[in-house]
Amino acid sequence: MPPTHRSSPRPIPPSPAWDRLYQTAETQAGLFTLAQAEACGYSSQHLQKHLRAGRILRVQRGIYRLTQFPAGEHEELVALWLWSGRAGVFSHETSLFLHDLSDVLPARAHMTVPTAWRRRRLRVPEGLVLHHGDLDESDRTWVEVVPVTTPRQGIHECILAHVAPELTEQAIRQAKQRGLISSEERRSLANQLRRQRDTRA
Repeated sequence: MPPTHRSSPRPIPPSPAWDRLYQTAETQAGLFTLAQAEACGYSSQHLQKHLRAGRILRVQRGIYRLTQFPAGEHEELVALWLWSGRAGVFSHETSLFLHDLSDVLPARAHMTVPTAWRRRRLRVPEGLVLHHGDLDESDRTWVEVVPVTTPRQGIHECILAHVAPELTEQAIRQAKQRGLISSEERRSLANQLRRQRDTRA
């Protein structure tokens, strides 16, 4: 009689841990991804039960919010950041907006993702503009729960992207007044803006 081959037992999934899921969502304005939920032991079926019970809401595909967290001011940005696998950093006009620099009101969110992402075929969410670049740690910071380029870097990005010069000039002035950039950085950015204007003239 041929020997019987027993298949290896499947690993037992971890038991759902609401506290772990809560702790994850707490640092993300109440939002979490399907992958994060699965890491806490929640299957799609578990999430469906919580959706029906009203404990969670679906924000967009694969992203949810605990209903005990009210929708925050930056919920849409947090959702976009989670879509990027937390690899993106808000930049350009969105950086100026988050730092409250100038009167800029971006119609779409701007996010910088790693240069290697150029080779990826992505379904970019509506309302999001992707830029590619490898940011140094010194070029990024946080505004509440979202990562964003620093004021100096954000202004630099806007100059390169030919954002309206009057808005960029206003951002430079306000950043210096609030101590967000040094005198040397102000001069460097102002010179960069001036050269950009001369090139376009």
